[in-house]
Amino acid sequence: MLNALNMEYIVFDVETTGLSVAEGDRIIELAALRLRKGVLAERIVSLVNPGRPLSAGAQEVNGITEEMVQSAPMACEVLPRMIEFSANACLVAHNASFDIKFLAYELALHGRKLYDATPVIDTMKMARAFLPYLSSYRLGSLANSLGVKMGLAHRAEADAEITAAVFQRLLSMAEDHNIHDLKTLALKFGVEKPVFKLNNASQDSFF
Repeated sequence: MLNALNMEYIVFDVETTGLSVAEGDRIIELAALRLRKGVLAERIVSLVNPGRPLSAGAQEVNGITEEMVQSAPMACEVLPRMIEFSANACLVAHNASFDIKFLAYELALHGRKLYDATPVIDTMKMARAFLPYLSSYRLGSLANSLGVKMGLAHRAEADAEITAAVFQRLLSMAEDHNIHDLKTLALKFGVEKPVFKLNNASQDSFF
């Protein structure tokens, strides 16, 4: 049987300079929460120096300023920690294709990638299947519909905490939809981890 209390998963969120890695946008904040048996066991939370100016639009959305990221560690110091942090666990994010694309791209810049066996679950896909009557599946709207208390929107740690609470509520509905194990959950609501082949990214057989 599928039981959220017996699962170990990493709920994560990133804030970025924009919406497109193809246009040079980068991660400026990462939060990853390890939940074990439904309890927060560990977390990674860090601002990230993107090595490029922040747009006014990005600063307006997430409130992260140039001054805040100037003294933050670079991506190569922060993001590779996600490889081991997520090993033997399941990654979870809301609108996961966005977050995993940026994470995979940043890792590829340094010749790294997540383990192939690490699944990625999208809570937006789950919500669309389990709650088809909702008018909006944005994280804030979904959280409100499920009675999840909102934190500071558009900051990585707060959004990851909200996503974790949303995910556990959605998991409680899974068996009513004939989903009884993680394999089926990942098959129905998983997203692919993109593969970036970059000129400066070495191929390491360990991954």
